[in-house]
Amino acid sequence: MTDREQIAVIGLGYVGLPLMVALARSHDVIGFDTNKRRIAELEGGVDRTGEVDERELATILSGFTTNPESLVGRDIYIVTVPTPVDSSMKPDLSAIRSASKTLGLVLRPGSIVVYESTVYPGVTEDICGPILEQVSGLECGSEFFLGYSPERINPGDRVHSIEHITKVVAGQTEEVTQRLAALYGSINGGNVFLAANIRTAEAAKVIENAQRDINIAFVNEVAKIFGHLGLSTQDVLAASLTKWNFLDFKPGLVGGHCIGVDPYWLAYAAKQSGLEPDVVLAGRRINDSMAGYVAEQINARLDGPSKILMLGLTFKENVPDLRNSKVVLLVEQLSALGHHVLIYDPIVDASEVLKQFGLEVLEEPGSGYDCVVGAVAHQSFSDFDIADLVRKNGLIADIKGLWEGRAIPEGLRRWSL
Repeated sequence: MTDREQIAVIGLGYVGLPLMVALARSHDVIGFDTNKRRIAELEGGVDRTGEVDERELATILSGFTTNPESLVGRDIYIVTVPTPVDSSMKPDLSAIRSASKTLGLVLRPGSIVVYESTVYPGVTEDICGPILEQVSGLECGSEFFLGYSPERINPGDRVHSIEHITKVVAGQTEEVTQRLAALYGSINGGNVFLAANIRTAEAAKVIENAQRDINIAFVNEVAKIFGHLGLSTQDVLAASLTKWNFLDFKPGLVGGHCIGVDPYWLAYAAKQSGLEPDVVLAGRRINDSMAGYVAEQINARLDGPSKILMLGLTFKENVPDLRNSKVVLLVEQLSALGHHVLIYDPIVDASEVLKQFGLEVLEEPGSGYDCVVGAVAHQSFSDFDIADLVRKNGLIADIKGLWEGRAIPEGLRRWSL
C-alpha cells in the first residue's frame, strides 16, 4: 500500500461521514451521497447527525459530491449505505444494490470495493460482487477485489469512536486483507482483527447487535413479569447487579437502525439455510411488543382520554437519529387509545419529523398535562422540574429512568418499567 490511498466513501450518514473524516487525516478521500440536501449541508460545514463538527469537516480537502463521475480513478471504495428491513421484516438490499451498480460504472482494474453495511453472510460475494462484475465488465477476484469491514459506529458515543475501536477486516485475497488492515490501521493505531474470510466478518457483525437485542428482550420480559407481581424492576435489577457476572441491561423500547434491525438479517439467513431461529425471533417479538405494552400500562393508569406530553422522539438519548424509533409507535398507540399526545424533543429536526411521520413537535414543552412520558433520556430532560409539567394527581411514566431516585412532588403518581 502506498502512504496515501485514493479513497471514496459511498454513503455519508452516521457511519460514512465519521469514517471519511478519520481517513482524510492520512489519505485522499472523497465522499459520495445521493442526497443533494445532505451534500449541500456538509459543504456548508453542517452535519445534522451531530457526529462531526464544523472544524472537522473543514479538514476534508477532496470534498463531497453527488456526481458518480467524480468517483472515477479511486483505489478503494468503501460502501456505508443503509441496510434496513422491509415491511415484512425481510432484508432490504435496494440501497446496497444501487451503490454496487453505481460503482460498477467507475471501477478500474485493481480497484477494491469494501462493504461496511450490515448484511447476512454471503451478500458481499454472492450479490454485490456479481453486480459489480456485470456493470463494470471486469472479473471479480482478478481484475477487481472485494472486502468487508463491519461498521461499529455507535451514534452519540464519543468514547467508542472509530479511532478507538477494533476494526474487523477481511479481503477476497490475503493481499487485499493485508492492504485493508493497513488502511484501517492507519486511523486506529493498528487495532485491527483479521477475520478468517468475508463471510465470517459479515456473520460477526450481524450477531453483535442480535446478542444485545436478546439480552434486552430478557429484561423487557422480566419487567412485564415483575410489573404483574407488583415488584419494582429497577429495585430487582439493582440487587441482581451486585453479582459479579450479572449483565447490566435495562428494559425499554428497542429501536434504531442496528439492534432493532440486524436480528432480522440473521433470521433471514437462518431460514434460507433451512433453520428456524427460535431465540433470535423470540427476542424480536418481545422487544417489538414493548410500545404496545407501555401504551396499555399508561392507559390503564389514566382516567379516560388525556393530554399527554411525550418527552423525546429519537431512538436514543442525545442524538437526533429517528431511524426505527419505537417512540413513534408509542405515540401512535396512545393516540389510538383516544389520548391527545404532544411531543417535545429539542434535538430532532421538526421538519423531518413532520415529513416522515406526519407529527408535529412543540417548540416548548408547555404545562398542565395529565401525563408526562419520559421516553428518551436526553440530558436536558433530567433537569426538568416535573411539577411544572404535570397537573395535580397527574401521572409520570418514566420509561427511561429519567427521574429515578428523585422524590416526586406530592400529589403526582409515578409508573416505570
